[in-house]
Amino acid sequence: MRTSLVVAALGLLMPACIGDYGPDVGEPQREACANADSDADVEISYSRDIFDGILNVARPTRCLNCHDPGADTPIGYEIGGLDLTTYESLRRGGVRSGGGIVMPGQPCDSILAQKVGAGPPFGSRMPYNGPPYLTDAEQLAIHDWIAEGAKDN
Repeated sequence: MRTSLVVAALGLLMPACIGDYGPDVGEPQREACANADSDADVEISYSRDIFDGILNVARPTRCLNCHDPGADTPIGYEIGGLDLTTYESLRRGGVRSGGGIVMPGQPCDSILAQKVGAGPPFGSRMPYNGPPYLTDAEQLAIHDWIAEGAKDN
């Protein structure tokens, strides 16, 4: 019984002893994610800014090269089941992401926003055949579109 009292007392005291001290591992490499829209005065359009402006842009690392079931090499569709050809198929997500691909109002929790940024929670950063990866502006557009509710506009 005495041992359990000592353990309980230590459990209460430990947070006070540790305080805000943590290992000195250097400065953060990037800012913490915030679910807020970066510019509430600018509305992001799915069709104009996300589909035509990012997903379907003609470049070697174009998203639809891998995530279109009709593409020459649809590896992202075949392996991950993620079809980016329509708003509806994007929102359904893939094998691992499912509905978590886009969480309206929560870009920090949305797998789409995580996968195009550095250090995705699982698998490779997208595009798989990058670099080049999406620009900061393109990543921000995806973030803001999701923050604004991920509308089909």
